[in-house]
Amino acid sequence: MKLYDYAGSQNAWKIRQLCAHLGREYQTQWVSIFAGESHTDGFYKMNPAGSVPVLELDDGRFIAESNAILLYLADGTDYLPSDAFERAKVCQWLFFEADYVQATIASLRYWNLTGKNDANHAQLPNRRASAKNVLAMLDRHLSHQDFLANSRYSVADIAVYAYTHLAHEADLDMVLYDGLAAWIRRVGNIVGDAVPVRYYSEDPLSGQDLK
Repeated sequence: MKLYDYAGSQNAWKIRQLCAHLGREYQTQWVSIFAGESHTDGFYKMNPAGSVPVLELDDGRFIAESNAILLYLADGTDYLPSDAFERAKVCQWLFFEADYVQATIASLRYWNLTGKNDANHAQLPNRRASAKNVLAMLDRHLSHQDFLANSRYSVADIAVYAYTHLAHEADLDMVLYDGLAAWIRRVGNIVGDAVPVRYYSEDPLSGQDLK
């Protein structure tokens, strides 16, 4: 299989991390998103949204959206329960990540690390307030249990951890969230350093707007 990837994408990091857990081998096709390589007719056929990651299967089919890829790769493994209720709880947190974490923490981090805060200054106060609410939600939940879904580590934890453990890079103060901080340490110990976080600074075009 082939992963269409961008080094600075934490959505793509999710897939790299799960593949490392599973020992799954794949080819990498790097996509220069700021040069417009994900907004071509050919790429839109793989993912109508024109974003990475995209997973190309050995039979030529494609799966887009990081959390959908996680569900596909984790099927039948310890990272996705087979029980219908437990599986739904994992999906609950994947949807939470897509709806809440992506729109707040991920966006703020992207603007901050690529020098786009000034261009988005009008949105910053509300976006930061929303991000703090998301962190508080997570902290409230994780103050009472070790992992997000059920009682074991799953793709839900991989997905939410991807951007949440980097919330400080979005200029968000993490001091108040003890339960969340404990979970970040717990998941970080499982994740290890085999799949390092990579940064927009690797890409000289990242200061530009996405085409």
